[in-house]
Amino acid sequence: MNFNRVHLWAILGAALFIRLLSLGAYPLMDTTEARYGEMARLMVETGNWVTPQFDYGVPFWGKPPLFTWMSAYGIEAFGISEFAVRVPHWLAGVLVIIIMAMFAKRMGYSGLITAVVLATCGIFSIAAGAVMTDMALTLGMTIAMLGFYLCWLSYEQEKPNQAWGYIGFFGLAIGLLAKGPLVIVLMGFAVFPWLIIQHGVLGAFKQLWRRFPIVFGSVLMLVIALPWYVMAEQATPGFIDYFIVGEHFKRFLVSGWEGDLYGSAHDEIRGTIWLFWGYSAAPWSIVLPALFWFKRKALSSVISPKHGLFSLLMLWMVAPLILFTFSGNILPAYVLPGIPAIGLLIAILVSDTTEDLKWFKVVSSIVPVLLIGAVVFIQLGTGDKKSDKVIFNMSDPNVDTYYVGKRPFSGQFYSYGKAQLLTDESVLDSLDKVQLIGQKEDVDLVVQERSLNCIIEFTSKSRRSLYRCEAN
Repeated sequence: MNFNRVHLWAILGAALFIRLLSLGAYPLMDTTEARYGEMARLMVETGNWVTPQFDYGVPFWGKPPLFTWMSAYGIEAFGISEFAVRVPHWLAGVLVIIIMAMFAKRMGYSGLITAVVLATCGIFSIAAGAVMTDMALTLGMTIAMLGFYLCWLSYEQEKPNQAWGYIGFFGLAIGLLAKGPLVIVLMGFAVFPWLIIQHGVLGAFKQLWRRFPIVFGSVLMLVIALPWYVMAEQATPGFIDYFIVGEHFKRFLVSGWEGDLYGSAHDEIRGTIWLFWGYSAAPWSIVLPALFWFKRKALSSVISPKHGLFSLLMLWMVAPLILFTFSGNILPAYVLPGIPAIGLLIAILVSDTTEDLKWFKVVSSIVPVLLIGAVVFIQLGTGDKKSDKVIFNMSDPNVDTYYVGKRPFSGQFYSYGKAQLLTDESVLDSLDKVQLIGQKEDVDLVVQERSLNCIIEFTSKSRRSLYRCEAN
């Protein structure tokens, strides 16, 4: 290949560095990032590292704690800030890129191209630095898939090495702590069809048992992940029923599931996950089918790499899409666990090219440029519509503060948990000074009822106003 490696390294470095710089450049926005950031802040403040909390004393049963632990460690290292809660997820993304690049090089393909594709893939770039569960899950899935394949491959090369199998089970343990049993289901959707392709139906089970440390690997996985599940159920009984039955069956099978304790369900038309993949994985979701088309005549020689690697990558990529085709309760980030496969797929498809792929450099430059534009767009005011950070920049931290009507998670995070939801207006009667935050019509009603002397200090683009009040 006649790639300008310096140019590609520059693109990779720019993509990662721009994303790193952006981590502290915009506020945590409601609801997802602000909610999860506040959960991490609560974990550090309360010292409760077993049960993530939705609010003081209110357990969060919706997800395992790995992503909260990550952001909480960020807070302990850097203090309470947007950068602190986001940077562990950026590091997880960088680790996925490094692992995939090393694997690509081991298999005889360009690790640099693989890394550039991942770093400049839309959903991967966003998630690598967002306070969400998905990058931690993707890291676990990546380790599990590569550990599985390299364990299988060692037998093909007559150098059996079950250590790779244990690494795969370690990856599954990470997934169990990141998002639960979903990681096992996703891996099964990729691995079992592939084993059947390689060995037939009966042979698949035979080879699975012969080549992989199923029993002791499962023990390793459970030794790592199971203790937290046991402690979580003991700390807050009811967790297992809600998380396993509700989150993994009802959420999946019941579109618009109303049992969600922490938000509204996302009711989409079944099959929408493929549309989500199309725009979330851009620009490479467009490039990949285009490469298939342009290489259709030589496809058999290009994609017949040794030992079924190409077919495994394809199944890995589409496993989340197949699984969530049957679910209406989905988000675009659900495609992320299959995204690492795209990097190596494209590296394989361009591995026979002898000319300088100028188009590759152009395409891979799109996301860093868009990322800069997105940060500028958010800074111009979009972030203020979805976050109350700007309000607390104007407030007095030494004065009691209450939300009237609804308290967003960003209000909890940026007030360090001090801003309370006003549930009993009589508490205002004992305060000489107080700050009220809310929609103008809601706050005005309280001001009139309690005969407060107030001025509007600030009104944000979210239409919430900050009132400074004194008793008459």
